[in-house]
Amino acid sequence: MTPTPEDLAGAVLTIDLVALKDNWRRLNALAGKAECGAAVKGNAYGLGIAPVARALWEAGCRSFFVARPKEGEELRELLPDATIYILDGLFAGQAEFYAKRNLCPALISIEEAREWAAFGRVYGRRLPCAIHVDTGINRLGFSLAEFDSLLADAFTMEGLNVSLLMSHLACADDPSHPLNLRQREAFAAVRAKLPGVAASLANSSGIFLGDGFTHDLVRPGIALYGGNPTQDVANPMSPVAILEGAVMQLRYVAAGDTVGYGGTWTATRPTRIAILGAGYKDGVPRALSSREPGGPAQVFISDRRCPVIGRISMDMMAIDITDLPVGAVRRGTRAEILGRHIGIDAAASWAGTISYELLTRLGSRYARLYTGLESDRTA
Repeated sequence: MTPTPEDLAGAVLTIDLVALKDNWRRLNALAGKAECGAAVKGNAYGLGIAPVARALWEAGCRSFFVARPKEGEELRELLPDATIYILDGLFAGQAEFYAKRNLCPALISIEEAREWAAFGRVYGRRLPCAIHVDTGINRLGFSLAEFDSLLADAFTMEGLNVSLLMSHLACADDPSHPLNLRQREAFAAVRAKLPGVAASLANSSGIFLGDGFTHDLVRPGIALYGGNPTQDVANPMSPVAILEGAVMQLRYVAAGDTVGYGGTWTATRPTRIAILGAGYKDGVPRALSSREPGGPAQVFISDRRCPVIGRISMDMMAIDITDLPVGAVRRGTRAEILGRHIGIDAAASWAGTISYELLTRLGSRYARLYTGLESDRTA
């Protein structure tokens, strides 16, 4: 009998593309009259650009955002008809690379705007682009003064085909933060100076701030992949990534014995433990290591949560299964590390990080299973 990939991997990552598409459709409905795009940078937040992009296209998404031009090239090969924006702007001397692949740079400086306009004149047409104005996050983008200087540079503006005016919210996950309104007002002033151009301000959390933030195009990212875009509210999104580790061995330790490197966890009772074939090489943060008997980090196995104990190592982790019925877990039983019962935001909190980092650090050696792609069924 030929083994399957999941038979040979200590950990299995299942990407639920039906849930991904449902999340996009939910966000699309919340966006109202605005178009709903998708941020697929970082290899679709670590979940795989090819299947994720095809699934989002099937759901109805037509505008995509990546960070780097090489990501845009890969996405263009997958989706010949998509609108693709490069969020990190125009890389120096690479205008031809963008133009030949119909990639729209989100221009972030006058220098970039002049380079793009000049290349377009040589290329023979005004090439599409976005203008990214910084309204308060103080990362990439034109300052408000620089934007005014761009508008005053008639020669450069005549050479640009501006298809989108955009900015980025700094605190959208906190609806009460005063910076949200300040950024909205600053963006409104920017829009008034470039009328008739489509506008985009809202990321995942920004969509939930209401109509005043959605404008013409929204750019969800983490919410598509199951992260919670709302603070202190139950997650409205469906989990997309399900990470499971298989039990490699069952062990018994006496009260007073330690588990794992450094002996940092000590049994306070006779304890049954299971060793899972997943570690920090597989993207399980070492920060999920636990010194305490009850966690806080947990996995879901045999219909209940069990605490992680001891240090996470490169290839494995230990869990306390003492409170499960004897025989409920055996060699080969899978434990959910992330998924429907162990939410990605909860796991990130236990590890002292955020869901974005957990997703983008998921490893490459486990079996990856994708479910719910229509094109695979019709091919």
